[in-house]
Amino acid sequence: MSKHFRRWKIDEAQLLPPCVEDYVPKGHLSRLIVTLVRESLDLSAIVASYRSGLGQPPFDPRMMTALLLHGYASGVYSSRRIARAAVERADCMMIVAGDAPDFRTISEFRRRHLKALSGLFVQVLQLAEKAGLVKLGHVALDGTKIKANASRHKAMSYDRMKKREAELKAEVARWLEAAEAADAEEDRLYGDRRGDELPDWVADKQKRLEKIREAKAALEAEAKAAAEEEMRRRADAEEKRKAEGRKKRGKTPAPPKIEPEGKAQRNFTDPQSRILKTKDGYIQGYNAQAAVDAEAQIIVAHGLTPSTSDQDQLAALIDGIEDNLGRKPREASADAGYLSEANLQALADRGIGAYIATGRAKHPGDAKRKITGPLAKAMRNKLKRAGWRSRYRLRKQTVEPVFGQIKQARGFRQFLLRGIEKVTAEWALICTAHNLTKLTRAA
Repeated sequence: MSKHFRRWKIDEAQLLPPCVEDYVPKGHLSRLIVTLVRESLDLSAIVASYRSGLGQPPFDPRMMTALLLHGYASGVYSSRRIARAAVERADCMMIVAGDAPDFRTISEFRRRHLKALSGLFVQVLQLAEKAGLVKLGHVALDGTKIKANASRHKAMSYDRMKKREAELKAEVARWLEAAEAADAEEDRLYGDRRGDELPDWVADKQKRLEKIREAKAALEAEAKAAAEEEMRRRADAEEKRKAEGRKKRGKTPAPPKIEPEGKAQRNFTDPQSRILKTKDGYIQGYNAQAAVDAEAQIIVAHGLTPSTSDQDQLAALIDGIEDNLGRKPREASADAGYLSEANLQALADRGIGAYIATGRAKHPGDAKRKITGPLAKAMRNKLKRAGWRSRYRLRKQTVEPVFGQIKQARGFRQFLLRGIEKVTAEWALICTAHNLTKLTRAA
């Protein structure tokens, strides 16, 4: 007896077409995002930008916002891939209700409303707090290096800029002389040229020379500003010493250099990105920061810096938590990259219990790093006394899985936009999408 199979109805017309929401199961991430966008999120900043009644009616901003958020939450980031998903994937087809925008429309919507979209982070965070996913009992801070939309091979050092500038200047001068001679000869032979046209290869070299000069001037401006800031800091320290009546000790330090270091580099594709050291080598990128609540791994504050150091980010992240939620965490933990007397004092001033590693070691209190500050010494003793019971143990299991979910599970390893302002907004979108996935599991 032959086996009977279920009928394959591929050619059968549906008499009663289904609702588009029937394309995906109940409890799916896309359904939650659509519900939040339609009922909970305030999109007035985006909607208010549409004023003119002329031309073809634009796509509904709520639909475009839901499509972008779902793309980021499911690991689809580029406008072309989102547009393709809107005609191939059932969840994205449900969001657009079968009327898919093209990739240019998606890209332009993101570019035009990037600031407003990044502002949705606070709204989603507050919804997570209402759902009981944020307690602010313990918050862990950390940073992760993410590639910029630029190659590190498109960077040039200051020494190389000076050398290459001189080479290009001489080369362009020789070619201009050759071009003038060729034009004069052609004018003599043909008489149909103006005589002032430049060959393409001369124009290309001139553009390259202009870019190098711009990058060189930017490095010089940064070095001058840093030198002026250092001189101001020294003057303030000297005034404080005189006011306290303390004697001057040691030699007078040499004045800071106004000229950039020879190895100082600048990238031509994204000048605000920097070459950063990671465990896998060097990348051209940014240092993305996040503060994560231990209750359900919700990101409660975010930041971004081109610097490889995390030290200057701790106070900003802690204050960002209070700005977003109106209250401070009870405890905060961070790795040794955040250790400084200023950071420990900042947490103490805010009444927050601090757990910051004093060095790189299996046990954070056992590091051999030389510590001189009184607050850092007290922190090392605090971590040693608690041992394996220290609240510092929550740091690794709180913040590092979040970066794993973003970079490994959802595949975000390189920014699409350029410039620190746009990249900061893009990181805010990534953090918003992460929190949306957590909300789905709690719904």
